[in-house]
Amino acid sequence: MSIKRVLAADLGASGGRVMLGTYDGTRIGLKELHRFSNDPVFLNGTMYWDFLRQFHEIKQGLIKAKPYGLIDSLGVDTWGVDFGLVDGKGCLLENPVHYRDKRTKGMLGKAFEKIDPDRFYQITGSQFMEINSVFQLLALKEQRPELLDRAEKLLMMPDLFNYFLSGVMAWEYSIASTTQLLDAKGQTWSEEILCCLDLPRRLLGPVVPCGTVLGSLKLEICEELGINPAAVIAAAGHDTQSALAAVPAEEEFVFISCGTWALFGTELSEPLLTPLSRHYNITNEGGVEGRTSFLKNIIGLWLIQESRRQWIREGREYDFGRLEKMAAEAKSFQAFIDPDDPVFIPAGNIPERIQEYCRKTGQKELKKEGEIVRCIDESLAFKYRDAFEEISRCTGKEYKVIHMVGGGTQSGLLCQMTANACGCRVLAGPTEATVLGNMAVQLMALGELTSLSKAREVIKNSVEVKVYEPQDIEAWDKAYERFKKISEKK
Repeated sequence: MSIKRVLAADLGASGGRVMLGTYDGTRIGLKELHRFSNDPVFLNGTMYWDFLRQFHEIKQGLIKAKPYGLIDSLGVDTWGVDFGLVDGKGCLLENPVHYRDKRTKGMLGKAFEKIDPDRFYQITGSQFMEINSVFQLLALKEQRPELLDRAEKLLMMPDLFNYFLSGVMAWEYSIASTTQLLDAKGQTWSEEILCCLDLPRRLLGPVVPCGTVLGSLKLEICEELGINPAAVIAAAGHDTQSALAAVPAEEEFVFISCGTWALFGTELSEPLLTPLSRHYNITNEGGVEGRTSFLKNIIGLWLIQESRRQWIREGREYDFGRLEKMAAEAKSFQAFIDPDDPVFIPAGNIPERIQEYCRKTGQKELKKEGEIVRCIDESLAFKYRDAFEEISRCTGKEYKVIHMVGGGTQSGLLCQMTANACGCRVLAGPTEATVLGNMAVQLMALGELTSLSKAREVIKNSVEVKVYEPQDIEAWDKAYERFKKISEKK
């Protein structure tokens, strides 16, 4: 068979990259073409995406792909919930606002004044987080109604990139499901929620499945860059769903997609909207082949990434490998935090906030960098155990293996701690799950892969998976009880 070449543009919180995937009928080979930072921009008190810069960087990736031959397609994925507004002439009204901006503070309560939270969950199956698109939109309506009046369409970030690449507007299913505006069962926009919150229906168009071929790169872009046309595919635009598509599993499984955020869950054939799942605030997200990801959003490596940035600001520049080594050498179980405490969400001095958390909960104040990183890792591992137990209770199933994918798998320490805390074997890999899943969905759209199962088989052939067996389970069980008590103190 002929070689297929696809490009994945993956934009994460710490940076973006354009990678080339080469499919030979058996495996997908990866090559990084272009890596760039994805820094938010603060202007006049608002935290924005630097959308124009990111679009420029994707173009640089297209240019760097030229020496490798004809490119068949391109797909873009980003994190969820953020969006841009386009006017009636198809022009971007302003840089999209970043979900870590403070504009959504208090919006959750205001929404609950207009719609009962239980009913809200029953429709969307979404975990309540103030960063969700619906609350961003509600903030816009209250704080900047004139901007909404000028807007004709709202496009989620992958859809926004796709639009300016292809000229075609579409609302792809996986990223649409992060808005908390989607009817989970009907897989379409909820007229009830839009009506209750008095949000403009005109902003949203038809939802399309993951893997929809939108068209080709705009002629003007091809001429500008000196490249041949390639198909633009609305892959699994939400990076979590791209990562999930790359989990090399053959049967029912639980997974952790571990990056800036950690997503812990399982894959279901349909949404699970029960009182118990509502109690645990578990989300139902749309995925490839119309499947449902039943998962918890947990703060992930953000805590270590932001701590590292703080230490660099203070003149102590460590790479992640050095931080992991210091954490491995630190004494275990000295102190714990609840990674999902709201105090840890904003950017800033995370080490100082961890020290304050320890003081407030009557724990040892951590001073050394290695102690702080170990505290983060151990607390994340216990938070994964919380989610593991909640998922199992909701589905009524026992899971023997946890598949861990994404950048977090580069930390052998965190992988081992996860196995220890959960008392379960961890299969770690692929590290580049998001990119591989993005590419696999493109190959499905191009007719090269017949199903998601086939895609996972190909990915399994393409990567190495590392096994971590649980160790010291008794000590970890005892420490977990301490973690739970400390989490409740907050």
